[in-house]
Amino acid sequence: MDSWAGWREQGARMLDRASWRAAAALVAGALPALAFPAPSLWWFAYVCLVPLLLLIRSAGTARRAALDGWLGGTGYMLAVHHWLMPSLHVFIVILAALLGLLWAPWGLLVGRLLRGPMTGVAVAAAAVVVPCGWLMIELVRSWEALGGPWGLLGASQWQVAPALRLASVGGVWLVSLLVVAVNTALTVLVAHSAARAAAVVSLVVGALAVGSAWMWAPRPEWSGTARIAVVQPGVVEGPGSVQRRLARSEELTRSLAGRDLDLVVWGESSLGVDPARRPDVAARLAALSRTVGADLLVNVDARQTDGAGRTGIFKSAVLVGPRGLTGDRYDKMRLVPFGEYIPARPALGWATSMGRAAGEDRLRGTGPVTMRLPGADGLRLGPLVCFESAFPDMSRRLARDGVQLLVAQSSTSSFQQGWAPGQHASLGALRAAESGRPMVHATLTGVSAVYGPRGEAVGAPLGTDTSGAAVYGVPLARGTTLYVRLGDWPLYGALGVLAVYCAFEGVRALRGRGRTRAVGVAASAGS
Repeated sequence: MDSWAGWREQGARMLDRASWRAAAALVAGALPALAFPAPSLWWFAYVCLVPLLLLIRSAGTARRAALDGWLGGTGYMLAVHHWLMPSLHVFIVILAALLGLLWAPWGLLVGRLLRGPMTGVAVAAAAVVVPCGWLMIELVRSWEALGGPWGLLGASQWQVAPALRLASVGGVWLVSLLVVAVNTALTVLVAHSAARAAAVVSLVVGALAVGSAWMWAPRPEWSGTARIAVVQPGVVEGPGSVQRRLARSEELTRSLAGRDLDLVVWGESSLGVDPARRPDVAARLAALSRTVGADLLVNVDARQTDGAGRTGIFKSAVLVGPRGLTGDRYDKMRLVPFGEYIPARPALGWATSMGRAAGEDRLRGTGPVTMRLPGADGLRLGPLVCFESAFPDMSRRLARDGVQLLVAQSSTSSFQQGWAPGQHASLGALRAAESGRPMVHATLTGVSAVYGPRGEAVGAPLGTDTSGAAVYGVPLARGTTLYVRLGDWPLYGALGVLAVYCAFEGVRALRGRGRTRAVGVAASAGS
């Protein structure tokens, strides 16, 4: 015990030094990255915030708590997006520090709620309000111009069936709430011995809520099976790579002949020319469609003209049938900041000289598209491109529009050796569970993966070391999840909780000032 007390005292002295404390906050904030692919330590998500919460709790002032929150958020953003370093270099540090500011108010909130003695009511308030504050961070940084909803804490639970069930009720937002609530309760268990009973009660209530969702939330009903093939040509580099990639994709597609397919899906940027402008390419694709007996969903990254007459570089999902282009085309709506366009290019265009930032802004599509395969009972597809699969509202909108299958075409070849391919593929499980619709995540270079309507993995994924094609029997479903029906209600609930908390604190502050003024008046009268 004496040894432990000595270690604690020494640790407290180290944290009193600003440099040590700043380093501790950065490291503590980075820990949650281990819960995401590639490490995929999903269970770690439920304890990963405890060190940061304890650190903020020990802050002696509100200013220090806000600073700890900011540094923790900076560490989180750097760790979750570290694979962007080759593309953005030092600029990723600047972006992480700017986005980390979103955690400063959360630091104030944590310091206020977890410092000092805690009653049962205070524990319950912390277990609710602290997660709601975290959810506001996730909401704000989910704005496309700030990088989009990549690395939401709830997304770390993509392999956990009860969490996916919870996602069908309230989306990834509800899962994030649960994960942060568990971390908060565990922090109380560690730091407040007198409030441990209340913390345990909070954990039990959370477990009961998850169990209730597991038992009573509507489940998608099986409605058949679609045979979908994914073609992944693998890494093709050097001179003539666009043509050689097309040739490899054609070779792999021809190998699928006679497999009784409904659809063949290629990855993002699988074509470097617009087949509408290149009849020879369109004819080659149509011949492939006839060979395999199924339509092809390819992806064009080239200068094109859309239906409104705009000409520029679009990223487009294009459906090709035995007779050529079907006319179904979806233009990517949400673009990757710096990768596909430069926000405020006149001010930030210098970023192109520091990494692989976009030299020319891509043009955006105008709305979602539902594609339909031929036949009286033709399968209805909802295409997404690249990091659009990170946005819960996009797949939800497609499910409401009646699609039966979500298809995300992606390419993470620039980050082939990092964690990005696995992280990106994992998002398909969340989108499938939220919408109650299966998702095919097809890439050029891996990881390609398929998920059923409950977020369950279908077949084996194609890894980053694979050049090949695979056929999946994809289970289809009918019915509507609560998330599709109700939308982002956890976000609105969190906003309501924070509004009530702020109002309560405001009233209490006013009453405190009133009492202080009354005591001062009484003292003056007495003298």
